[in-house]
Amino acid sequence: MAQADSITTRLRVEGMDCAACANKIENALRRIPGVTEVNVSVAGGAVTVRHDQPNTEVMRSQIAVLGYTVTGSEENGARQVGHDHGEKGSAPEEDAGHFHIHGPTDQSWWQTRKGQLTIASGGALAVAFAVGKAVPATEQWVFLLAMMIGLIPIAKRAISAAMAGTPFSIEMLMTIAAVGAVFIGATEEAATVVFLFLIGELLEGVAASRARDSIQDLTKLVPKTAQLEDGDGQVREVEADTLTVGAMIQIRPGDRIPADGVIVSGDSSIDESPVTGESTPVRKGRDENLFAGTVNGDSLLRVRVTAAAADNTIARVVKLVEEAQESKAPTERFIDRFSRYYTPGVVAVAALVAVVPPLLFGGVWSGWIYKGLAILLIGCPCALVISVPAAIAASLSAGARRGLLLKGGAVLEQIGKITIACFDKTGTLTAGKPLVTDIIGFERSEADVLRFAAALESGSSHPLATAILSKAAEQKILVPATSDSKAIGGKGVQATVEGVKTFLGSPNAVAELATVTADQTARISTLNDEGKTVSLLVMDDRVAGAIAMRDEPRPDAKKGLKLLSDAGIQTVMLTGDDRRTATAIGKQLGIDVEAELLPEDKQRIVAKLQKEGFVVAKVGDGINDAPALAAADVGIAMGGGTDVALETADAAVLHGRVSDVAAMVDLSKRTMTNIRQNIAVALGLKAVFLVTTVIGLTGLWPAILADTGATVLVTLNALRLLKPPAA
Repeated sequence: MAQADSITTRLRVEGMDCAACANKIENALRRIPGVTEVNVSVAGGAVTVRHDQPNTEVMRSQIAVLGYTVTGSEENGARQVGHDHGEKGSAPEEDAGHFHIHGPTDQSWWQTRKGQLTIASGGALAVAFAVGKAVPATEQWVFLLAMMIGLIPIAKRAISAAMAGTPFSIEMLMTIAAVGAVFIGATEEAATVVFLFLIGELLEGVAASRARDSIQDLTKLVPKTAQLEDGDGQVREVEADTLTVGAMIQIRPGDRIPADGVIVSGDSSIDESPVTGESTPVRKGRDENLFAGTVNGDSLLRVRVTAAAADNTIARVVKLVEEAQESKAPTERFIDRFSRYYTPGVVAVAALVAVVPPLLFGGVWSGWIYKGLAILLIGCPCALVISVPAAIAASLSAGARRGLLLKGGAVLEQIGKITIACFDKTGTLTAGKPLVTDIIGFERSEADVLRFAAALESGSSHPLATAILSKAAEQKILVPATSDSKAIGGKGVQATVEGVKTFLGSPNAVAELATVTADQTARISTLNDEGKTVSLLVMDDRVAGAIAMRDEPRPDAKKGLKLLSDAGIQTVMLTGDDRRTATAIGKQLGIDVEAELLPEDKQRIVAKLQKEGFVVAKVGDGINDAPALAAADVGIAMGGGTDVALETADAAVLHGRVSDVAAMVDLSKRTMTNIRQNIAVALGLKAVFLVTTVIGLTGLWPAILADTGATVLVTLNALRLLKPPAA
């Protein structure tokens, strides 16, 4: 690859647990020649770097110097694992003391290096207390030794971060405060503060790990093995991740489905609750799609695999969510900018507090230096900086688990501001496939009309034929055999059924073969006014009956639109369908209708609404609605996890529920409330302890608790978003 070309490298990093970690890594990587862009996701544990030089090894070594572990990388989509710093337990020798390095993610906290360092520091502190009480003369020195066990790794990290472009890191503030405390004789307190700092960092790591695992848990839904059917019909067990597109697999009752696929034979109830949260199993049969991770209910299914393991719906959702977590929301960008000035400002305030009162007002040097050191610790921006990304990461993960895919914090923030939602009809408000709504017997019974129509349509895959056959199967009708069957292009299908010459086709085609009475014409016209397509059945040259079909609204469409209306959001249908059909569906759902629109008409209407001051969401299938989806403030694709649905819009409703659009709005509003709470906690605690420190009520211990305590509180508050909302 030429150096002029842009290379994108995605690095998986362990030990990166807070916004301060992300800031240090970002600053260090930006200083490398050729690097043009750096995006760090604490929640995803990943760093994405755009650069124009082949310098991946330099990036890895720079991250290792800061004390983190690179466990793998992807370069322009090509994955590599097990790099120098990525083998389990193979951290570089010079980084052995760095508390941010820890082992594999499946370790318990006490097995990690961070956990072991915290335990060692706590043990040394306990010994120091015991020895200090027993031999008071040694107290100052034993506490100094106890402090050094925890402080040396912190100081090394501080120096590395400063050399890599982050002089005002929490480690640097901590080091200055601890060393300063020793010089003014507060050795016992310095040792205790270092230990409390390590506890806070450990708690941050545990909380960050919980947030990270919440989305990765989705991948555990996919089973490790599958029942592969060989060409000769034999079945053998294989690793699920070896399945290729087109492979035939068998799924036994009770088994979890190992891959995305299409049912070739069989009919079973599918429990989709692990993926969608829906408690009611869905009945699925031939030619219907299955998602990896769902559970087969009661029958053996033969399934053709439609996506390799790396491309199944769950894998793609996980990857897209991780990428989305790297996309910063406007609020997050503001907080980042604010923190760049905030930390140096705090350092300046701490210096003034330590120096000005003794110099100008005769204050006691040791007392005011102590207060200045405490302010240094209070001022760390960790809690403030993590307040937004923690909430957004939790929200994106929670949404993905419910089939709500939002591509980044900016989309998540914007979707809560929408004031009008424009819906496509076919495949969005409706299921996208016609269903039989009416069976009318003129010369024969309704059962006979359906039975003979199903016989004529046997073997056809046309949507109207599928609707008739599904209705016959639902009513357990035995479909008779046919002879002399043939399709008449554009008109219908005819055959001999039970010795009777039979034809099924449109009213216009039937008018050429038989007499349609005025009463029959009136019934057909009424059905057409309801947006239904009518097929007439002719037997022995007489109109025997009629079957009406319509693409019916999704079961939750009316409820979903009402939820939006209750939230103060207007709704309108924008469709290319004929006005009569669209109006009938619109009346049924209680939604305003704009019909017979071309794609550019939909785009024009979206632009017009925006000019009128509306914040517009466009909800469509991601294909013929592409111009309007792109023009809207938020484009939401409605689909079952198709490539188009996942890639063209800002957000996607993977499980096709209209009510999920309202769920997205609710998630956005809950997230923004959570963020405001987090910022209030982060700044509020610091403000309180700043005042109490200056007036002498609190010291170093409460100061470090104010910092790490606020960070942990903010993270735990954000994790509340992982829980589903109360019904």
